[in-house]
Order: sequence, then structure tokens, then C-alpha cells
Amino acid sequence: MKKNIYAILIIAACLLMVSCKKQDDFLNAKPNQALFVPSTLKDLENILNDQNIFNTGDPGLGELASDDYYVTSDILNNEDITDRNGYIWAKQLYNVGQNVNDWSVPYQQVYHANTILDYLPKISTSPTQVAEANQIKGSALFFRSMAFYNLVQTFAMPYDVKTASVDLGIPLRLTSDLNIKSVRATVQQCYDQIIADLQTALPLLPLKAKYQTLPSQPAANALLARAYLAMANYPMALQHADACLNQFNTLTDYNTLNPTPYAINTSLLSDDIFHTSQQGWDLTFPNYVGIADSTLYKSYAANDLRKTACFVLNGALPYFSGTYDLQYSNYSGIATDEVYLIRAECNARAGNTSGALKDLNTLLATRWKSGTFIAYTANSPDQALTAILSERRKELLFRGLRWTDLRRLNKETRFAITLTRTYNGTTYTLPPNDPRYAMPIPDNEISNSGIQQNPR
Repeated sequence: MKKNIYAILIIAACLLMVSCKKQDDFLNAKPNQALFVPSTLKDLENILNDQNIFNTGDPGLGELASDDYYVTSDILNNEDITDRNGYIWAKQLYNVGQNVNDWSVPYQQVYHANTILDYLPKISTSPTQVAEANQIKGSALFFRSMAFYNLVQTFAMPYDVKTASVDLGIPLRLTSDLNIKSVRATVQQCYDQIIADLQTALPLLPLKAKYQTLPSQPAANALLARAYLAMANYPMALQHADACLNQFNTLTDYNTLNPTPYAINTSLLSDDIFHTSQQGWDLTFPNYVGIADSTLYKSYAANDLRKTACFVLNGALPYFSGTYDLQYSNYSGIATDEVYLIRAECNARAGNTSGALKDLNTLLATRWKSGTFIAYTANSPDQALTAILSERRKELLFRGLRWTDLRRLNKETRFAITLTRTYNGTTYTLPPNDPRYAMPIPDNEISNSGIQQNPR
């Protein structure tokens, strides 16, 4: 699949230079770049092709705090502080000085993407290498935008058009020069950068990537659709979801799956446009200790194959096992089922009931036992929207998307919900639009860079 030679050298240099420093100072750590200076396009490709950098470790704190699952108090008593505190939405999530991978790994991705973007103009390129150089640039921009997107979903408050220009986002590192001081951009600036990177990347990327772990035009369009959906910019989300599905619209027939106790299939699904996986928090690890929400599990009909392909029963208790990731981490990539649901939702919001139901039924026909699916009907766009959001909830389980959905839908009174959990006899709640929808930035980053902490 992918090579990891040169990127490992860069990581080793980073670790060498920070080994005597506080572990969370990733925004300011200065690797010894004399240990490796990329000098050819192949060098840059080898950085891009490292799955360990760009395709693993997407933030999982949102999934930890979401309502996809529950655990018993006995289990939670034996978990580490972040799993336990994340579950009950505590103000303090981490141990003092703790390395928080949800923060550090995306910024490592940003650093490597910036290294590629900084060195690419310095490399002599022949006329026959222009397409290759463009694809490298587009891929680096895609990876940077995805890292920024994941960070802003985790460490900044949800997008609100009324406040986005003043709400604090995340530091936008746009160069590999680590001498530049980190400051928090606004939420609006963060989304503007994410979208600008993707729009620049889009024409530079191939229509079909060599591997599912590399970016493509359908992946860029899908990520744009995802970002615009998080902003509640439904016309633009519709435009890019439509562009993606015009380029790539394959859906796997669940009648052909070969599920395992820890993954939905023994090979990558054809739905998988771009493959990444999440951080492995114990409570959300597939088929481990987190019990799938019982009400949600019961909502799957008997002939809905997701009920058997995505869950295993331990006695009467359902455990999620439907990850698309073959290494048994939770999948966080981009797949066609998500894009169909984005386009369906946006069509419903635009009043196009027939278009919305067409996409919903196209998707669900591949998820049910052959010959048993009865197509959805609706008397109004709102009725279609309700059905689509219900199926979105059931289709995209444990992908890290539920946290963003809670954040954006809480802005609409009709869809806003208060989350509730009980631990050792105490009930904990997370109301809509609560400040705890932004995770705390690791304390070492606050002390080292001086950026402002999120209120909790």
C-alpha cells in the first residue's frame, strides 16, 4: 500500500528534539530539519504516502462524548481519566501534562502537509512532472484541510453564522516554520481556510486515487460537502455532494458482506472514497466495552442488514462491530453512504422531496435483505427530512460524525436534544449549545504557546 520512509525520519527528528521537552508542545517543537531535506518529488510523495501520519489518529473525543453508546458504572470505574471524564462531559478531561493525541496528531499532519507545500516550489520540475507536482500540492492541501476540519469539530464551538467571526477556533498553521507564534483564528477563519484549501486542491487531484488512503476529486468534493453541512450552508453542501456522486457513487450491497466480530467486512468496502480511522478510546473501540444505545439498536427493522452486519450480541446487549476499518479502529473516512445522505438532507431542506427520497431509497435498498425493502414516501419536505436524519443516525454510527451532527442540529429548536448519562448514581447532562461542545485544549499547549483556553 503506502511507503513511510521519509516521513518516519521527520517524525524521528521531531521526537529527538522534543524528548526533553513537554510532550504537548507540538505547535512549537522544532525538528532538526538538517536530518532530512526533501529534494525530489519522490521524496514528497513518500511523505504523502505514509498512512501512519495521514490516515490514522483522527480525533475521537467527540465520539467518546456522543450518544452512540453507554457503559455501566462498574466498567467506567476501571477506565482512565479521559475515557471516564469524557463520558460524563466533565470540565476537566485530562491528567496534568497528558499528551492528548486528538490535538497532537492532527497538528503533526498539518506540519507534514506544510513541509510538502513549503519544499515543493524549491524542487526543480520538468514539463513532464507538472501533473505529478500538482497532485502532490493538491494532496497536501487536502490533508491539511481535513486536519483543520477535525480539529475545529473537536476544539472549537459549532459554527454559527451570527457569531463565527468572533468565536475562537484553532491555530491555523500555514507554514512549517515553527518560529511563527501560534494564535487562535476565529471559527469563520478556520472554515474559510478549510474551504480555500479544498477548492485549490480540487482541480489538482486525480479523479481516482491510486489507493483509498490517498485524496481524489470525489474525496475533496465530499469533504467540502461535509464542511458546508457543518456550517448549515445547505446549498453549497448540496452542490459538492452532487459533484462527488457524479464522479463516484458506488454503494456496497450488504447482502454480499462477510462481517467479522470487529469489522463490517473482510476487505475494504467499495463505498470507501477516502480511508482514515479514529483515535482508539476504550469506550468506543469496536466490540469492546461500550454498549450500543439500546433505543437506537431497536430502531433497526428485522430485515435491515445493518442490525446483523454492524452489531454483535453479548447476551441481549448489542456491541458495535460495523467499522469499515480492517485494523478494527473506528472508521472516520469519507464514504458514499454519507454523501448520499448529505445530498438527501440538502434536497429535503430545499423543498425537493422527490430528489431527497430518491437518494435515501437508493441507499437503503442496498442495506436491506434482498427483496424486502419498502421505499420511503413522504407528504412534505419536512417529513422527508425527519426520515433522512433518522436514517443518517443509523447509517453513520461510530464514525465521529454524530458529534458534529449534535452540534449543528442543536442550532435548530426542533432537533435540539439534551444528552443524559448516569454514573455511580449521579445523573449528568449536556444541554444544547453548551460550552462543553468544545473540548479543552491540552494544558501544556496553553502554558507553552499562551493561546486561550476554552471555557467549560
